[in-house]
Order: sequence, then C-alpha cells, then structure tokens
Amino acid sequence: MTILIEQLPVEIQADETNIHQKELVLVDGFAVPQTNAFGHNFRDYTVESARQQGVEFFYKINHFNQTYDYVSKMRVDYAKLDKAEMSIWECCELLNDVVDDSDPDLDEPQIQHLLQSAEAIRKDYPNEDWLHLTALIHDLGKVLLLPSFGELPQWAVVGDTFPVGCAFHDSIVHSKYFKENPDYNNPAYNSKFGVYSEGCGLDKVLMSWGHDDYMYLVAKENGTTLPSAGLFIIRYHSFYALHKSGAYKELMNEEDKENLKWLHIFNKYDLYSKSKVQVNVEEVKPYYMSLIEKYFPAKLKW
Repeated sequence: MTILIEQLPVEIQADETNIHQKELVLVDGFAVPQTNAFGHNFRDYTVESARQQGVEFFYKINHFNQTYDYVSKMRVDYAKLDKAEMSIWECCELLNDVVDDSDPDLDEPQIQHLLQSAEAIRKDYPNEDWLHLTALIHDLGKVLLLPSFGELPQWAVVGDTFPVGCAFHDSIVHSKYFKENPDYNNPAYNSKFGVYSEGCGLDKVLMSWGHDDYMYLVAKENGTTLPSAGLFIIRYHSFYALHKSGAYKELMNEEDKENLKWLHIFNKYDLYSKSKVQVNVEEVKPYYMSLIEKYFPAKLKW
C-alpha cells in the first residue's frame, strides 16, 4: 500500500492579531465564548489563515492513509504495549513537548489542554471524580508522536477519527479527500455497513488509528477501574462525525447510547475550555495524583 508521507508546512503559525474578548453564549446550556483565543469560531475549518491551511493539508494526508488494512496493522502492533513502562503522571509530563497540528484552535502544549479540561469539569461535576481523571488522560495517546513511541507522523496520531471498513460519511471534516483513499472504491468497504452490521456495537468497529484508540488500549489492558463511560470517552472523543453530526449511530448498541450521553457532556469541556490562561500544574497535581492512584496501577505498560 502506498503511504503519503508529505510533511506539514513548517511556517504554519497561528495569527494572534486582534484577539479580543467575546460575549459568552449558551451552547446546549453550556456557557462558551463565541470565538476562541485566535478570534474565530471553535473548530472552524473554513477561516483563511496559515494555520488553517496546514490543518487542511493535514487532513488530506490523513484521509489518504487511514485504510482498513493500515488500521488493522497498527492496532496489532501497538496492542503489544512494548514501547515503555511508566506512570500516568510521567506520561502527562511528556506531553509538554507535543503540539497538535490538526487543532485549528490552539497551539499550546498539550498538558495545559488536559488540565484546563479537567479543572473545568471538576468545577461543574465535583462528585464525578472518574470524569475529572478521564479529562486529564484523554489525550495521553499523543505520546505516539515522540521517538520512544515510534515517532508516528501527525496524521497517524491526531485529528478527528472515523470508522474504516464502511463508507466515509460526508460530515467528516474535509471529507472530499477520501476520494483518494484506496478503500473509497473498494466494494467490501464502501457501503453503509461495510464489514459491520446494524447495531453491532462500536467496540466491533475499527476506528482510524490515532491517540484515542491507543490510550483506550493502554487503559483497558492495564486494568483501569474507570467506568465504561470513561473508556468510551477516551476512545471516541475525536469521533466528531458521531457526537457532533449524529453519523454512524446505526452501528451503536444500547451501551454505546448510554455512554454517548457522557461523551456529549465531556465534549463541551474538551472543546470550550481551551484557553491561553494556563493552569498552575503544581497546585493541582496532588488531587490528580490521588485519582491516578485510585483508578490505575502505579506503572503501566505503553
């Protein structure tokens, strides 16, 4: 299989000029700013900027390479969990060196996004400590970008996720680029259900390979005691075609439908908590260390 390995333009930088405060509005009852820190709407893939051009280029490569065969191979390779052995917090600290090229909203170090999400949820849902921890760890799979984890290209780690093995839905961001994907014209994979069946459950569905599925594998195989909803959030938080547009619901089972309610709650914090105002890491660390100890072993295989 041919793999497109073009690199993202190195000059991509966010345009931070004319940043100004915007009045808060309600989205499903959640108070959010009308625009993000860069003065445009959250997850706006149409505004013209150097960073947006890079994001579109990212999805062009991503949509070409994420095939059923590629995902199957990556899932087998990384399910071995033979890349490292470390604690959850050690992994959080590794994310200081990671920036997500697919994100049109911020180019801050990832650890700040994790803490911003977790702290926002902690404030509104003080009794759901599993949800606080889920927010902290949901993006830890982005360590796949680092050399010790294979230094995978950005298109194989970040960005919106989607099922492979069935037709690509038009609601997926920059879906026009799927026409170059080898599976696009493959009759085994390009029908509504493809290799799946109605109501089969999302756990039976192969998702495009990236940090979501990797962190799910790490958490599950290391025996986390997070509830089913926590694992669901980790695995599908980038599956915007489902939880934003309602695509692929025909593949869900009853457990998926219950867990999706929690993902809808989480998604608002994952998206709208992004800010240039940084969290004091040392101040909140003791609380999150206590949650890690409650729900995870001291050391995990990665």
